[in-house]
Amino acid sequence: MRHPMLLALLASSALVLVACEDSKKSSVSRAIDSVNAIDQENMADLMLAAGDANEAVAYFSGQVEADPSNIRNIRGLARSKVRAGRTAEAVPVWQNVIAHPEATNDDRVMLADTFIRANDWERAEQTLNFVPPTHETFDRYRLEAMIADSNQQWARADHFYETAAGLTTRPSGVFNNWGFSKLTRGNAREAEGLFTQALQHDPDLFTAKNNLALARAGQGNYNLPIVRMTQQERAMLLYTMSIAAIRKGDVTIGRTLLQEAIDTHPQHYDEAVRAMRALEGGGAG
Repeated sequence: MRHPMLLALLASSALVLVACEDSKKSSVSRAIDSVNAIDQENMADLMLAAGDANEAVAYFSGQVEADPSNIRNIRGLARSKVRAGRTAEAVPVWQNVIAHPEATNDDRVMLADTFIRANDWERAEQTLNFVPPTHETFDRYRLEAMIADSNQQWARADHFYETAAGLTTRPSGVFNNWGFSKLTRGNAREAEGLFTQALQHDPDLFTAKNNLALARAGQGNYNLPIVRMTQQERAMLLYTMSIAAIRKGDVTIGRTLLQEAIDTHPQHYDEAVRAMRALEGGGAG
């Protein structure tokens, strides 16, 4: 009588062991899948942040081919194409992202950014119009400011530049763009203040240094701004101010600044030398 019971118990134990073994295999499989997903996510982040831009394009192209419905892969391909300077190719990829059911308002903002890079301001504006006003992000307002600028809507541009600057811990680029906008409007004094703010946040931003030199020259102030600069940068700023002076009709000052730029540059300053020869050849003075 005991044997059937013993066999039943053994069979039951075997089933439990099999069930436990299956459960362990499932757990291990899930863990491996989880690790693979994390590895792929880390690889995607690495390719976008540090990898060679064209290598990133190749990587994400392969990922999209392997899993075409994964929005992360499509988004990565779009971003990598923008980073590689392949803007025309990036536009349709971002449009594929927007068409995806998991697309976000951030994706629409990035499509608008890509349209601006492609110099298609009208479609950039149309794209941003589909982003609800409740989506208040730095990138959105940065683009809104640039579009308002392109439309010469100055009050609107100023509002969006100011808003964007308040939404980031690194507003140097915003202040630089805002300053350049003021400069193109003929307001060199306010532009100078904005370029100075840009350099307070990023002392190495050369475009802001160059624009600051332009703003000062626009006011007839040909003294170099007191900012951190290398010897080569000093020569380049002197060159910028010299050209601005000559265009304003201050030819004697321009020639002096041009010669100083040539003397200051640590190597041969070809652009400045050509400008000096052109100036002398023209007989201006």
